[in-house]
Amino acid sequence: MKTTFLAAALLLGGMTAGCVTINIYFPAAAAEKAADKIIDDIWQLKQGAKPQPETQGEIK
Repeated sequence: MKTTFLAAALLLGGMTAGCVTINIYFPAAAAEKAADKIIDDIWQLKQGAKPQPETQGEIK
């Protein structure tokens, strides 16, 4: 009886752990815009320009 209960508990635990999925979606346009800004900032730093201060939490 203990073996059957243990097997059932392990099977149920494995099934619930395998069914958890977290999906996070990012807007493609916003991600592309942010990547372009980062690339532009890196190129400016390589060319000797000072980085411009940015307000926190704002993506341009």
